[in-house]
Parts: sequence; C-alpha cells; structure tokens
Amino acid sequence: MTNSKEKKHIAVFAFPFGSHPIPLFNLVLKLAHASPNFHFSFFGTQHSNHPLLSIPHIPHTITFHTVWDGLPEGGNIPGSHPVERVNLFLQAAPDNLLKAVEETGQTFTCIIADAFVTPSLILAQQFNVPWIPIWLPLSSSLCAHFHTHLIRQNCANNVSGDTLLDFLPGLSKMRVDDLPEDVVKANCGEDESETLFSKTLASLGSVLPQAKAVVVNFFEELDPPLLVEDMKSKLKPFLYVGFLSLSLPLPPLPPSHTDATGCLSWLDNHKGGSVAYVSFGTVVTPPPHEVLAVAEALEACGFPFLWSLKDHVKEFLPIGFLERTKNRGKILPWVPQTQVLGHGSVGVFVTHSGCNSVYESISNGVPMICRPFFGDHGMTAWMVEDVWEIGVRVEGGVFTKDGLPKSLNLILVQEEGKKMKENVMQLKKTVLDAAGPQGSAAQDFQTLVELVSTS
Repeated sequence: MTNSKEKKHIAVFAFPFGSHPIPLFNLVLKLAHASPNFHFSFFGTQHSNHPLLSIPHIPHTITFHTVWDGLPEGGNIPGSHPVERVNLFLQAAPDNLLKAVEETGQTFTCIIADAFVTPSLILAQQFNVPWIPIWLPLSSSLCAHFHTHLIRQNCANNVSGDTLLDFLPGLSKMRVDDLPEDVVKANCGEDESETLFSKTLASLGSVLPQAKAVVVNFFEELDPPLLVEDMKSKLKPFLYVGFLSLSLPLPPLPPSHTDATGCLSWLDNHKGGSVAYVSFGTVVTPPPHEVLAVAEALEACGFPFLWSLKDHVKEFLPIGFLERTKNRGKILPWVPQTQVLGHGSVGVFVTHSGCNSVYESISNGVPMICRPFFGDHGMTAWMVEDVWEIGVRVEGGVFTKDGLPKSLNLILVQEEGKKMKENVMQLKKTVLDAAGPQGSAAQDFQTLVELVSTS
C-alpha cells in the first residue's frame, strides 16, 4: 500500500443488507465531489450493488467491485432466518474481502467501511492503512452496542424490561426493553445461541477505538449532550456528517400531476395537517392481527389516511374495508415517501421507527406514531417520544383497534399534538442549520476529507 500524496485510492466496504448501501454510497459521492483527485473502489455484493448502478451522474473516479455474499451455490437457504444471510456474509468476510481487494490489482491508501463490516479492520491492519468505519443507524444505538458488556454486567440478574439504564451517559432514561434484543444476553454474553452478527456488534467497544475516525449518519445537535461527550471521549475524532440518506434542504415538491402514484393529487384535496400517513418500510410486515387492527382503527377514527401496504398483505384487511373507506383512504403498494411527508396535508406519520423514515419525518416537520419491531427501532422510538418529544409510541407497544385511534387523536386534534408539531418544526430548523455550509455537519465532513487526504 502507498501513502503517496499524488494519488488517493480508497477502498469502501458496504454492509450489503437492508438500506445500508445507499447512505454509504451517498457519502462516497460527497467525498468524490469534494476531492476529484480521490479514487474509490466500492465493494458490495452483486445484489447490493445493482440498485446503485442506476444512480445518475456517478463520477468516473468511483468503480464498483463484487464480493461474494457467503451464500452456498444457488443462493438459497431454505427455511432460514434472515439474519443467517448476515452471519454467512460475516463468516466469509475475512478471506472474502482480501480476495476481492487482491483481484482489483490496486493499492489503497485508506479503508472506509460500514461499521457492521468489522473484518475490514483486519484488512486495514494487514496493509497498514487507516480504517474509518461509518455508523448508519442512530448514534444512540451505537452507544448501546459500544457499551454492550457494561449493559450485560448491569442487567445479568434478570432485570425487568422497565429497568432504566441509569448507568449509561445520555441514555439514563431509556429502558432495557428499548434496547436491540441482542444487546442484553444471558450470562453476560456467554449465551451459546448468540449469533455471529450479535457478537460482531458486541465487539464494537474494543474495535472502534482502533479507527482513524468514526463517522455517524446523524447530527450532533439531535443527540443528548452527555451521549455526545461520552462518545467523543472514547472515539477520536467522532464525526457527525448529517443525514446521508437525504440532501438538505429538501427540493420543492414536483407538480402534483407529475406524480404517477397519484398521492400528491390525492393529498391536494385534503386540509392541512389532517391526513395520517401509514408505512412500515420495505422490510417490515406487521403480523396479520396488527394489520387488521390498523385497518379497524383507521376505519373507526374517521381521519383521512394514506397507507403504503404491500399487495400480498391486503388479504388481512377486513372484508369490505377498501370499499367502505374509499372516499377518505388511499392504499398503494409503494409511495414517494419523502414527497408525501413534505405535503402540507400530512399531519402524522405512523411508522416502524426505521432511522431513514424518522430522518425523513424530521426533515419535513411531521410528528410520528412509532411501533418498533426489531433492532434499534425501540431506541429510535424512545428518542422520538422522550428526547425530542415529537411523537409517541403506540399504546401497549402493538397496534390495537382502540389504542391507535387514541394516538391519532392526540397528535391530530389535541393540544399536546400541537406542541409536538411545534417541536418537530424546531427540530427541522435545527437540522437545516446544521446541514448548511457553515453548519456543524459540514465542518465534520471537511474534517473527514482532510483525514482521508492525509492518509
């Protein structure tokens, strides 16, 4: 590997699952535009790279390379849990990444990687180049994984789910039940059922301090100050570069008639702040009884609604629901979410608490009703309700016919909901200021550019 100042060649390793590749690639695009003399080799699986190839105007300084996904020949694992694909990828990664790099015939001056791909650190050490991991979920979840061993020590004696994490800086009012399920394990992490993915995340407390810098897909102004202080004391530098899934400020809405889904035209016919938008992302599908409960709640409460619902899930709707609600409801398998949230008619977002959805809701100033499902959803919902006060978690933690209308009425009608709207609009302004040319995110991004330049 070379440290030549004339040529900077950066290897980038994606975590090829869920929504992870896109924000990482957006960061690479920003770096490529900021430093046209850098060259980037972007490593992902064939499946994860494919949607990125259609992004327009990719600089010629970015090239794509394919790594093996770790799956057996044929790519199928009948009856397996989705995390098994992650485990197979991570299991193959140490040799797999090295092979992919060697096949390029290139030398690299720096390695940037999704923080979930911790085997990339081994590669960086082998070639004696800086390693810069990128944390794409909320930074509060990074804090939980960073302190996994501390959490397990304090929660080893079968504490209740309502026990507060009062020993964690900035997260002292969070409950055990809000944590990702793999963080708290029996026997302080010695549970034999613990997956390789879980072990990888639990190792972050020892792995991340070896990084040249740790970059987070977030704004410092949104985090509890004690969390920021704690992370910055342990990871130097700890860089907040803003929402990598969005370009801020958001562009104005297109003319409604150009929206092929018809969502914007439909929203045009409703009063400001009156519509409930319901979506659970591309990965989550609520269990049938909760789909039924959401439908019964929407029908009973009387509010107009726009629901992004996959076609194969419609079989769980009540008989006659579509016909009975056709005059005030619209259901589609896909909607242009950022544009929908940017329409003035939308008053609340019913969400699974995925970080990209939450980022879009904040950036458009829309309060939320959160129903966490897995992973860091619980921590994100905690931030929404208890830290930012811009929404609520659904009553009882699951959708019910009686609980969801209470939350909808709270946000769309009651004074408390108006306060949440004011809070989220202030948060939107905070984000826009931080994302501006002189904002904190721009300054941290420039620090990242300088670190890569001097590698």
